[in-house]
Amino acid sequence: MENQNLLILFIAITSAAVVIQAGILIALYLSVRKSTAKMEALSEEVKTKAFPAIEGANALVTSVRPRIETIAENVSESSLMVRAQIQQLDLTLREVLDRTRLQVIRADEMIGRALDKVEETTETVQRTVVSPFRQVTGIMQGVTAGLDYFMHHRKRQRDDGMGVPQDEMFI
Repeated sequence: MENQNLLILFIAITSAAVVIQAGILIALYLSVRKSTAKMEALSEEVKTKAFPAIEGANALVTSVRPRIETIAENVSESSLMVRAQIQQLDLTLREVLDRTRLQVIRADEMIGRALDKVEETTETVQRTVVSPFRQVTGIMQGVTAGLDYFMHHRKRQRDDGMGVPQDEMFI
């Protein structure tokens, strides 16, 4: 009997579990049905609003694509032309700089040679004109000093009447 009571209890518990599972399945079914209805409504809204916008964007991209490709080609060609012009400018500037360097070197050499010539000329003038002129000037000053002394000395002797200057008389 005890086995039979246990069997009835087990069947009752199993029946209750099956009823609970059936309730859960019905609730799931209703929830999925409700979600499906919302998804269909959302799908319809996407179809009515998003697809025309996507199609319009696609048509816009299709109509603009040739222009964009043309612009891209023009930009590419322009960049190639600019690159070629910059390379040409670089070559020209290098050539100008090389020529300028050569001219600066030549000018430096010319100035150096001119300064050397000026120095040589100065030394030559010093040797040939200034030194002899100084010597002549020295001789002239010596002669002038001698004549001056001679002239003044004779004049003093005549003034004193004696051959001895007055200062020497008191010694």
